[in-house]
Amino acid sequence: MPGRPYRLTTLAGASGGGAEKRPAALLLLATIVAVLWANAPFAGSYEHFWESTVEVRAGSMDLELTARELVNDALMAVFFFVVGLEVRREFALGELTNRSRAVIPVVAAAAGIAVPAVVFLLFTAGTEDAAAWGVVISTDTAFLLGALAVAGPRVPGRLRIFLLTLAVVDDIAALSIIALVYTEHLEPVPLLLAFAGLAAVALTRRLPYGRGAVYSVLAVLIWLAFYASGVHPTLAGVGIALLVPVFPPARQDVEQALELTRVFRQSPNSRYARAAVHSVRESISINDRLHSAYTPYVDYVILPVFALANAGVRLDWQTLEQALRSPLAWGIVCGLVLGKFTGIFGAAAVLHRLRIGEFGPGLTLGRIAGGAALSGIGFTIALFIIGLAIEEPAVRNEARVAVLAGSLLAFTAGALIFRIVERKRPSVPVGEVLARPVDPSRDHVVGPAEAPLTLVEYGDYECPFCSRATGTIMEVREYFGSDLRYVWRHFPLPRVHPNAVSAAEAAEAAARQGRFRDYSAHLFEHQDNLLPEDLLDAAGGLGLDMDRFEADLRSAEVRNRVLDDALDAESMDLRGTPTFFIGHRRHHGPYDAATLIRALEASRSAVP
Repeated sequence: MPGRPYRLTTLAGASGGGAEKRPAALLLLATIVAVLWANAPFAGSYEHFWESTVEVRAGSMDLELTARELVNDALMAVFFFVVGLEVRREFALGELTNRSRAVIPVVAAAAGIAVPAVVFLLFTAGTEDAAAWGVVISTDTAFLLGALAVAGPRVPGRLRIFLLTLAVVDDIAALSIIALVYTEHLEPVPLLLAFAGLAAVALTRRLPYGRGAVYSVLAVLIWLAFYASGVHPTLAGVGIALLVPVFPPARQDVEQALELTRVFRQSPNSRYARAAVHSVRESISINDRLHSAYTPYVDYVILPVFALANAGVRLDWQTLEQALRSPLAWGIVCGLVLGKFTGIFGAAAVLHRLRIGEFGPGLTLGRIAGGAALSGIGFTIALFIIGLAIEEPAVRNEARVAVLAGSLLAFTAGALIFRIVERKRPSVPVGEVLARPVDPSRDHVVGPAEAPLTLVEYGDYECPFCSRATGTIMEVREYFGSDLRYVWRHFPLPRVHPNAVSAAEAAEAAARQGRFRDYSAHLFEHQDNLLPEDLLDAAGGLGLDMDRFEADLRSAEVRNRVLDDALDAESMDLRGTPTFFIGHRRHHGPYDAATLIRALEASRSAVP
């Protein structure tokens, strides 16, 4: 009887769950506090506090901002900086590098921007409020992911990636609209200085040391230049982020970091410690380092403070009555709730009908409908644009009420759709049938492509049970000969096997040179040696073209190929490795050679 397999979260779901609920919960708490403060007996203190001025002087320069402007213009520049880092990474290494994978969320995002704007204008055309159409175009990513974790399906892997990609495109559009539509006047000289500062940021990457300090100084100067130019200064954060380098770690950098770490281990002193730390840090792209450094501040400080400063709406009867009769409020609510859903789901349904783009197992139209409804949660950028597009305080209050009401209705609609969709039980329980049919042009197949019997394994190169199963697979293949095709699919479990993902990606890089089987065999034989230098040494030992191997190892295509298999496994709710499928049916119980042979023979007799 083989040992019990490991059970853990997949690569796809490693970053979800509670980590996404906490920022959304804190943002919701700040919103509630702001609303309570604005409606308390001491409500006057709310506006008094946020309209109090903060003055900064440097020589002859005098900068005076209200507390709310300090949040919206300065702190939110950091928020937009993090958004820009995400956009830059997606275009360089993420989902937006794969056309077939990106076409659905990109088209859906475009429709999810255009349709809400049209719905809004149907209510406000011919009024002064029509200029505020930008309020309904954007989805709040923090609330969206938190809502998905609370109300979405139990295994939302592909849906989560779909919504994240959609949110990135959404953010790009929102930032462009803020720059092009909501800039009232331009001062050419400060704007030219801002662009000169951005050019200096692009050149800073060539400095060998001290880049952090240079980036910080340039960031402040660029922000001041944008502020003086009339362009909203938060866009300084976006401009800087788009110029920050992003790249996967290179072999020579990783090897240098490892060598310096060994030197420090042999002779521990402060000099070698600094050199090792610097080398490890420099092996990771600046984009990754900055994103990791600033995201906690954005999630747990900046966005809650922004909500506290902007979500304080007066909810007395007079305000609610005015909102109920306001075309602006109805335009916002219908744009967020109906427009977002219609645009995103409608575009995805049309692409699905035309068989354009890649949906993948687990990304059903029902789940896209739930995600489309949740995308109507517009908060951060919606409130931000209200401050830019609407000057009258009473009208701003109506718009904020509408944003809160629309976001609440969007969450309720999404939760109901998910409940209905997920309650419809399939005729076969989830995970009992292979989600993605075997495709010889895609899968790693051993044996004749048209063999009558198929054995599929979802495995992990660092899993000891998978290693033991290799002998079993050889016995089974010898028994059936040309009647069997064996298929390997990746199912790395990074929380228990820290090197599993990099090993799977290395195997895919080797597959591009036709050496997948040889490389995989080496990985199983040397499970205790799966560090980056070991993976490179293995490739060299097999005589692979090392330049090509390293380039493939860093490519988005290889990363996405491993992620695809992991997402397939998650959509089937697989929990451990190895997991076998006989034909298209999941195998339960022992996986010794005799048991698998009996199961395969039974599947042969079951075929008409």
